[in-house]
Amino acid sequence: MGLLRTKRSVLPGFGLTLGFSVAYLCLLILIPLAGLFVKSASLTAAEFLAAVGSPRALAAYRLSFGASFAAAAANAVFGLVVAWVLVRYRFPGSGALDALVDLPFALPTAVAGITLTTLLAKNGWLGRYLEPFGIPVAYTPLGITIALIFIGLPFVVRTVQPVLQDLEPELEEAAASLGANRFETFRRVLFPTLWPALVTGFALAFARSLGEYGSVVFISGNMPMKTEIAPLLIVTQLEQYEYGAATAIAAVLLVLSFAMLLGINALQRYGTRRFAGAGEEPA
Repeated sequence: MGLLRTKRSVLPGFGLTLGFSVAYLCLLILIPLAGLFVKSASLTAAEFLAAVGSPRALAAYRLSFGASFAAAAANAVFGLVVAWVLVRYRFPGSGALDALVDLPFALPTAVAGITLTTLLAKNGWLGRYLEPFGIPVAYTPLGITIALIFIGLPFVVRTVQPVLQDLEPELEEAAASLGANRFETFRRVLFPTLWPALVTGFALAFARSLGEYGSVVFISGNMPMKTEIAPLLIVTQLEQYEYGAATAIAAVLLVLSFAMLLGINALQRYGTRRFAGAGEEPA
């Protein structure tokens, strides 16, 4: 009988790595989340419903989810355009533009919020030109959406960019040689490949925007029922020592955001199967 050779791996075995991963996730994610639900469970049913279903809380939910969804949708469109330009074109300053995309990652969120407020206020460098047209930006939901677009753009660009780099230009040339116009080439050749990455970037930008606080707290104006986001309402409840109400609102925000992310993932799988099935159809 020949000698049996076992494969040696740099990392330890499955049992040890799995145990380490589970312990790491428990310490950073599961235990804090469990504490959140345990603390919110200390409220009675009436107190819980009063905290999460008050008009102020409902207005904060609508603003947070609405602005986050709008910002993520805008980033999905413009992030795809920016990634396309960075991958397919070479021009003076392209390296600087590529580095500029990561600015929201490096810039403190509070600095971003103060800067955007300074630019978009009524007397700001940009806001003064919008004010005569009756377009207020700072201290409005529009300003909140712009701030969320700013902090969410890199997630879409950096998710789509590697896929575009692996996408050969010859595919577009082959489609053009077969008589496809630019829209048909994008719809039938490029978009099915970009769809999973684009949906992933959208989900990341949406999740990031939903929990954003620093860049929004300055430009929002923090007016209850108008420009108060859900994270700010949670902080307000904590400052008033309403820990149960704060954790209850946070729990609802967590459950709703998790449900929306599940829906986005289901949409991603459905789109991938649909485009894959369409690609198998005979021409």
